Amino acid sequence: MSVLLLTLTGPLQSWGASSRFVRRGTESAPTKSGVLGLLAAAQGRRRTDPVEDLAGLRFGVRIDQPGRLVRDFQTARSLDGKQTMPLSYRFYLADAVFLAAVEGDGAFLEVLAEALRRPVFPLYLGRRSCPPTGPLPARVLDGTVEEVLEAAPWAARKWWRDKPENRGGVPVETIIDCPPATAGAVTLRDHPLSFDPQRREYGWRTVRYGSVLVHGAGARPVSRDSHDPMAAW
Repeated sequence: MSVLLLTLTGPLQSWGASSRFVRRGTESAPTKSGVLGLLAAAQGRRRTDPVEDLAGLRFGVRIDQPGRLVRDFQTARSLDGKQTMPLSYRFYLADAVFLAAVEGDGAFLEVLAEALRRPVFPLYLGRRSCPPTGPLPARVLDGTVEEVLEAAPWAARKWWRDKPENRGGVPVETIIDCPPATAGAVTLRDHPLSFDPQRREYGWRTVRYGSVLVHGAGARPVSRDSHDPMAAW
């Protein structure tokens, strides 16, 4: 089995999964639909094109630098200036860094990696207003999503790694696709079925939250046996 590993970094990112009307939120980590949409754009797929082959890839993400939540609001008027549209609130993650991994057939992943090097359509991190810092580093590695996310060096920025509280071992969160019967599994509705604007559909997927331990010097992380979501309190 092979894994395509991407480093997602930019001034702003926004990974919405349940936004409605005038409030556009963001998840704390990249969504499967958002990352697969990015891969589809790199390949030059239209929104009406099928995405079953992409949706069949196993997905995982590691939060190497969580960033901070920022809120923006937007106003709009009609062209003649007579009508004011409702105020909309939009949320973003600033200065975040993520590792995203998709697992599948090695030959197919090599095709996706090449598309990322020469994308057909512009790439963005969740929303069109969130371009990446530069070309997206993408590597095809042997192993499973778990193995690759455990072995990858810490991708956080140097100023983040050098913070006093981060100079020792730091646990970073992982969110990885898993079978429905997995202990501690939860469901997320960000599995893309169709990107067609006339019939945009998302299904449920089952994930497991975990963590790995990374080191401030950038050493390779060590897997943690358990995840305590209350450890930060």
